[in-house]
Amino acid sequence: MENKPPFVHESSYVDDNVSLGEGTKVWHFSHVQSGSQIGKGCSIGQNVNIGNNVKIGDFVKIQNNVSVYEGVELEDYVFCGPSMVFTNILMPRSEFPQRGTEFYLRTLIKKSASIGANATIVCGVTVGEYALIGAGTVVTKDVPAHALVLGNPGRVVGWVDKKGHRLKFNDKGISECGKFKKDGQQLVRLAD
Repeated sequence: MENKPPFVHESSYVDDNVSLGEGTKVWHFSHVQSGSQIGKGCSIGQNVNIGNNVKIGDFVKIQNNVSVYEGVELEDYVFCGPSMVFTNILMPRSEFPQRGTEFYLRTLIKKSASIGANATIVCGVTVGEYALIGAGTVVTKDVPAHALVLGNPGRVVGWVDKKGHRLKFNDKGISECGKFKKDGQQLVRLAD
């Protein structure tokens, strides 16, 4: 990917004051709005909207039909499945518009987290590193690193390793691979 310029499909719009990293691809019918920063090696799928001032790290993959609104930040290697949803206003009312940065709750998706198709991330939460959010899940509160979250509302039903494989634990709470230990509602990494 060395010095490979970004690619923007002719049907897409990239506003002024946008930063696209080398090798990043913006596919059909997408819109990247002003002030956004997208890192290198990203794939922005068909019909994706990147809102104003959004920050996206390196090697992020955003599948078709996703809107990443202002107030949302995606760290490196995040995966956003098809048609998953971010929000940025907790109590939206058409009659009483809440426009502008001061109204948007910050949502942070940390390194290498994966969000399944049709999942919803309610604004104001942090999804931890390597967390795995199942398809159709509705996330309403912070998600710990390496958590497997399913349901509506989403709840932690297990733990996954860096590759997304479900972890099994012995009676002392140590994973079979010896790299993790359960500590209440958190997972502690013992080794890489």
